[in-house]
Amino acid sequence: MSFSAAFVARAREALDGLSCDSIEHLVDELVGLREREGRLFVLGVGGSAANASHAVNDFRKLCGLEAYAPTDNVAELTARTNDEGWETTFTGWLRTSRLGARDLVMVLSVGGGDRARNVSPNLVAALELAADCATPVVAIVGRDGGAALRSARTSVLVPVVEAGLVTPITEAFQSLVLHLLVSHPRLQRSATKW
Repeated sequence: MSFSAAFVARAREALDGLSCDSIEHLVDELVGLREREGRLFVLGVGGSAANASHAVNDFRKLCGLEAYAPTDNVAELTARTNDEGWETTFTGWLRTSRLGARDLVMVLSVGGGDRARNVSPNLVAALELAADCATPVVAIVGRDGGAALRSARTSVLVPVVEAGLVTPITEAFQSLVLHLLVSHPRLQRSATKW
């Protein structure tokens, strides 16, 4: 079997393992956010940051949700990293945005963050701030979901189907789930052009 055929087979296996109930719970959270007129803060690092940026565009344009990704402001991101350290990049941004109980934090991550292993400590710090602010958290994660899965009110866990493909399949499926969300009839307010 070629690598391409094997990758597609593993992706199909992961797709079959996705929980549609979890995705519908995520829809419920986003509908609740709209009803309470809160803001959506989408957090991700690396490829998940790119997915966060794309998600913010679609949530704003297609769903009419006020949404932001701190990583979209590269000047503030790098200034905070340089002056305060990587761990503060999200918490500083969220404090300035006056994160509150009406808002929602969405974490996109492969591993979900792990302070003890120094993996995505900025996500872990943001999750702690969200708890302090009584801000609900949702997540789309892979592996064991780490701190994000433990902190989330609801989450979508992308099944691990092969250890060597955890990152590419998780990040691909983040995009798939996000596109499902912005196409969901309970969320979508504006149709796509094509």
